[in-house]
Amino acid sequence: MSRPAPVNPSGRPIPPSPRAHGPDHSAKKPAGPFHLGSLQRRLLVAAGVFVTMALVVAGLGIGLILHRFVRGQVDSRLDSQLVAIAASLRRGPGGVSVGRNLDGPPFDRERAGWYWQVRQGAEAVRSGSLEGRDLALPALPHPGRDDDAPRPADGTGPWGQPLILRILVLPPEGVAGPAILVASAPASALNGPLREAAGVLALVLGLLGLCLMAGTFAQVRLGLKPLDRLRRDLTDIRAGRRTRVPGKQPAEIRPLVTEVNALLDQNAANLERARNHVANLAHGLKTPLATLTLALSDSHRDPDGVLSGLVSAMDRQVRHHLRRARTAALEGGTRERTAITGHVADLRTTFLRLYAEKSLAIDVAIPADLAVACDGQDIDEMLGNLVDNACQWGRTRVRVSGVVTDEGAIVTVEDDGPGLDDAAAAQAIRRGRRLDETVPGNGFGLSITTELAELYGGTLRLDRSPLGGLRAGLVLPV
Repeated sequence: MSRPAPVNPSGRPIPPSPRAHGPDHSAKKPAGPFHLGSLQRRLLVAAGVFVTMALVVAGLGIGLILHRFVRGQVDSRLDSQLVAIAASLRRGPGGVSVGRNLDGPPFDRERAGWYWQVRQGAEAVRSGSLEGRDLALPALPHPGRDDDAPRPADGTGPWGQPLILRILVLPPEGVAGPAILVASAPASALNGPLREAAGVLALVLGLLGLCLMAGTFAQVRLGLKPLDRLRRDLTDIRAGRRTRVPGKQPAEIRPLVTEVNALLDQNAANLERARNHVANLAHGLKTPLATLTLALSDSHRDPDGVLSGLVSAMDRQVRHHLRRARTAALEGGTRERTAITGHVADLRTTFLRLYAEKSLAIDVAIPADLAVACDGQDIDEMLGNLVDNACQWGRTRVRVSGVVTDEGAIVTVEDDGPGLDDAAAAQAIRRGRRLDETVPGNGFGLSITTELAELYGGTLRLDRSPLGGLRAGLVLPV
């Protein structure tokens, strides 16, 4: 049977939502490159990326500074050696010589890469560490403005080791030609300290990165904590433990909380109006039906009882659908938190009196703190139908028990009657279906219970009880 299209207050039909006719494929598309499933993961990934980039840039910058510093130290040591050589240098047309021993540490170590050499024309003076060999010099640049300053260069020593060179060219002096002064240091004098510093630097930056990420993680957890508290508040509202979200919230969340509370108030008002409409409809329909029932009680007006049966069926249908409309209205508003124990105790007292002639024993094992997110009247309706059915078919004993599982609250009603097989159990929950016409009833009890349970997101299960009869398991949300 098709359902009429909803209308807005102006009387115009509301167009159906695309979600009602098929899956929303747009919801499967990621929102962007940072769509990672949670705000916390998104913030942590973004922080990790930027922290890593910052540490890499810092490492490169510090490494460059260290390289310039160590190179400056090496160049300063070589320039000092060149100054000493130039100060003691003696030049003449017959060659060059030095006036004192310049092979102080570290230039006294043979083949270590610390060398010096002075060449003027074909004549040369060398450090003892060269063992009489010459330093191969690169091509010198053209003379410039700073010809009186040492020039940097890279070269290779006589034994193949890479060298750092500092070259100073002294201009001609008298009849003597220009003199080329060279001092060298091994490349390891630069690379060795840099490698050691790089290891320490990497360790320090790694520890700094861990500290930054730990601080970011703590900051994200602390910053998102109000959202987790808001989730718990909404869970309490859905479970019936509170009716509104507390207004004391951080400034960024306070507008959201205000809107949520306004929505809750609006839903509560809509629920109250729906209940009033249901009550008015019940009054408007029940009065004419009662009048018809009274009028048809006269056998002259309904000699075969057909009309009375139809009126009774109409009355049952009205009761059933009004209960369903009232329960469906609950889905749009806040639900109550209803304790089961008191309702079961009242039902036990009622049915012990109704079935006093059967001398039934109704055992109750319900935890005192067992509560469900359902309306109290609907609890009475559902459990009343189940207990009534068990009392009708039970021989001597009925048992009502309850437990909380991952599914929700399960209230079980059992009896020691004949029970039902699987096929009969499936038929029993069909609306208006009666398996035994000799027993009083209208066949709506189990179907109404099933529909009410499903409206709350629960279910009704029928199977064989250890007592021998029927076991009805009513699953409801806690």
